[in-house]
Amino acid sequence: MTHDGRAPLSRKALAALAFAALGVVYGDIGTSPLYALKECFNPPHGVAVTRENVLGVLSLVFWSLNFVVSFKYIAVVMRADNRGEGGILALLALARPGPAPPTRRLGPVVVLGLFGAALLYGDGIITPAISVLGAVEGLEVATAALGPFVVPLAVVIISGLFFVQHRGTATVGRLFGPVTTLWFACLAALGVRGILMDPHVLAAVNPLHAVRFFAENGWHGFAVLAAVVLVITGGEALYADMGHFGPRPIRLAWYAVVLPALTLNYFGQGALLLQRPAAAVNPFYELVPSWALYPMVAVATCAAIVASQALISGAYSLTQQAIQLGYSPRLQIVHTSSTERGQVYMPQVNAALWAACIGLVLAFRSSSALAATYGVAVTGTMLTTSVLLLIVARHRWQWPAWRLWTLGTAFITVDVAFLAANLLKVPDGGWFPLLVAGVVFLLLSTWKLGRRRLTAIYTDAALPLDLFVQDCARRRPHRVAGTAVFMTSVPGGTPPVLLHHLKHNKVLHETVVILSVQTRDVPYVSPAERLETTALGENFFAVTAHFGFMEQPDVPALLARLCEAEPGRAALPLKPMETTFYLGRETLIVTPRAPLPELRLATWRKKLFQLMNRNAQSATAFFNIPPNRVVELGAQIQF
Repeated sequence: MTHDGRAPLSRKALAALAFAALGVVYGDIGTSPLYALKECFNPPHGVAVTRENVLGVLSLVFWSLNFVVSFKYIAVVMRADNRGEGGILALLALARPGPAPPTRRLGPVVVLGLFGAALLYGDGIITPAISVLGAVEGLEVATAALGPFVVPLAVVIISGLFFVQHRGTATVGRLFGPVTTLWFACLAALGVRGILMDPHVLAAVNPLHAVRFFAENGWHGFAVLAAVVLVITGGEALYADMGHFGPRPIRLAWYAVVLPALTLNYFGQGALLLQRPAAAVNPFYELVPSWALYPMVAVATCAAIVASQALISGAYSLTQQAIQLGYSPRLQIVHTSSTERGQVYMPQVNAALWAACIGLVLAFRSSSALAATYGVAVTGTMLTTSVLLLIVARHRWQWPAWRLWTLGTAFITVDVAFLAANLLKVPDGGWFPLLVAGVVFLLLSTWKLGRRRLTAIYTDAALPLDLFVQDCARRRPHRVAGTAVFMTSVPGGTPPVLLHHLKHNKVLHETVVILSVQTRDVPYVSPAERLETTALGENFFAVTAHFGFMEQPDVPALLARLCEAEPGRAALPLKPMETTFYLGRETLIVTPRAPLPELRLATWRKKLFQLMNRNAQSATAFFNIPPNRVVELGAQIQF
């Protein structure tokens, strides 16, 4: 077994996973040749198409791919796996020193990780829009008469993609590998065709050309980094999708297929520019033979759909992690596959992404205009990942200071350079991903702080469970047949809904289970660690169920397991078919002054939390509890 619990892969399994990873992992970075190089030579930040500039830009492209993707992400960042899972929230869970004390503020590490995660939503909105537009713009190269149809066609394609999301990615996923393999084969073939036009373009491998480029162009050369960064967008996906495939298949796909194909295509486009500078308007499609233009538009559109699907699925996965880690209210999660875990569909997230993507297409109307919005979110997330990685390397890996400073300086210098160059785009559209990130961060942080305050209020007022059981033993309330499950977010305390039930109904069930569902900072919890049970006497049982942030709690399945004896745990005397679930539904009353001043929140933030709490999915649906066996008791809480 590997350190993350995976079984060693056979050659056949490794090849199959690498093939699948081509579509899911590399869709975003694989479609960058559609628009990346042309933005280096087009206004507002592009440079003149001279031989020296072409070689300089290509040198920057080549070394960006190899330093940021091959070295930083493939060789270093992918080592920071949280029991096999990657992504910025998984990295945040590794970097956090432990549960934070209840205060009115979030720690700096949490704030950094949350903002990095929020930036990914901006990336998820822009990628479908720019990829699909960049693909269908090939029609304009084929004939100018088709130019007016580019935007409407992009709207139809994007809408169709979001419309079929409820069917799940399993069906479309079968096409991911073949479509993306064909796409990378086309990239490589076109690249070879271009390089044969002027083989001297291969001299760009020499990093001195990048140094001369900065020396000759000065500040303008630095601004070009805002376009160069487009070649490495999608690098974060390598890390985020590590849990689906494992590091070895992702590395194999990168070195065997993706890196060679991208390098050949960028150098091929550069060779074309050396021969025909006017081709800078759209060097990718200008590199395509006239007879292959329409087929290439079709292949590019399919590749753009694959890239968009990967980012959409990533947004679902990120939101699911945020819900389980307590940064987001409960949202509807539909599992679209009975065999593959992690394949989910979230209607609210899907609708928001669709509306934002269509709005971007209609507002900017071209991939060049959209390129001004792209890059700020990506580079911000990359910088966040670097900082969190260094925290993990220092505290968990115990790296020596010299290694920490050497790699840290290199990573952060490159990330800051890319981010600073992209901040020049803010007036031209770069404000959009920052706005999205700001709104998402506000929502995530407000929910976390609000739940922390609400839990503290419950804890402060909770009656210790052992005292309640002792009181029941003394008073002997009437007991009726069956099992009652009372869910609570405060382990060790008596749920308010239990107190209200006894106060108003004057009875208790024969068997009472106090169930607390807790989420750990790991993606998955092993079956042996899932349940903790404590017999409290008087047929009361306290049960704590542990889940990872990639898992979906299923309360009826937990009860069925509790009925069976396991090593170290006796079976509980439960009757699942005669079980009634008691849930509390709190109504928050926002007051200027409330208890727990150390957790004070601004009134406007309390109202925002109140609104989010009111629109959260019910616990009945989220925990998969049969609605016909649920009793809800409401309570008003001064918040």
